[in-house]
Amino acid sequence: MTPVLIALNKPFGVISKFSPELGRRTLADCLTVPNVYPAGRLDTDSEGLLLLTDDGALQARIADPRHKLTKVYWAQVEGVPTEAALASLRAGVDLGDFVTKPAGARHIEEPAGLWPRDPPIRYRAAIPTTWLEITLREGKNRQVRHMTARVGFPTLRLVRAAIGGVGLDGLAPGHWRALEPTSPFRILSSARAGTT
Repeated sequence: MTPVLIALNKPFGVISKFSPELGRRTLADCLTVPNVYPAGRLDTDSEGLLLLTDDGALQARIADPRHKLTKVYWAQVEGVPTEAALASLRAGVDLGDFVTKPAGARHIEEPAGLWPRDPPIRYRAAIPTTWLEITLREGKNRQVRHMTARVGFPTLRLVRAAIGGVGLDGLAPGHWRALEPTSPFRILSSARAGTT
């Protein structure tokens, strides 16, 4: 039987699990496809692409950094990162218990079509914000946030934009689409896209 693979735009504040948690939104609030589980995690206070599948081997292949699937993040950071800060992100950042692998890091404009966050980030009139695109081939807990904070520019908003060859491609928060479970995860007919 062909594995099920789903791309979900996980909203801010949703926990990356299906089991209920009192007073908290979970993946069950976004989709009711049976027997699928996240391939990797996305923090509750992060948004964007989360892949889910019913196939354990595929889940492991997507989540395991040995398979080198790139993960692209859009990070809105406090302040305006210098070229030296970006160079540090690219070279690898010492986070104390480990040094991150080399990463992609560049300034970008606010991504086109980006939805408003609910609730919005807290703006400070005297401190500008900047958008960065950060590309990783690993995925430690809260890694992007730790990296930007270590170089002096804390992350205020974090959106995962792509995993491997799969991007958000206009998915609204809480919406999903079915994918073909082959690398680089080509998208199936939009007729199978949906939300609950």
